[in-house]
Amino acid sequence: MSKSRAASRNRAKPISKFRAASRRRAKSIREVLERYFAAMRARDWDALAETLAEDVHRTGPFLDVVQGREAYVKFLAGVIPALENYALDVARIRALEDGAVLVELSESMDRGGRRETHPEALLFEFDRDGRIARVDIFIKRPPRP
Repeated sequence: MSKSRAASRNRAKPISKFRAASRRRAKSIREVLERYFAAMRARDWDALAETLAEDVHRTGPFLDVVQGREAYVKFLAGVIPALENYALDVARIRALEDGAVLVELSESMDRGGRRETHPEALLFEFDRDGRIARVDIFIKRPPRP
């Protein structure tokens, strides 16, 4: 084997190790999000708390902020049970280059005798332990007539 070919092979190893590590992290991040959404659907607030960093920061669609694990869980535990026939459907989960994840979903509920569905995009960031450190929520709206 030529020296240049051996050198090329050695240079490739760190990249493949990096890619393998990235795939493992992406899989674990996806598992965290799946547990987060499953806990929200089941209203299992203890399981949801396990997916969150202690200092999680949530910014809602109206720039409302909730800071901290305990406050965020308390917020969701107050809002979700109050929504009649609440349903959450995840359409896509996309990992971004910087380690953040974009999730497209819809939340549905009955309100005033009608079924309402609200499509949203959520941007998640994670701490070094793979817990959710930040959630930014964006509501997708149809154009005005």
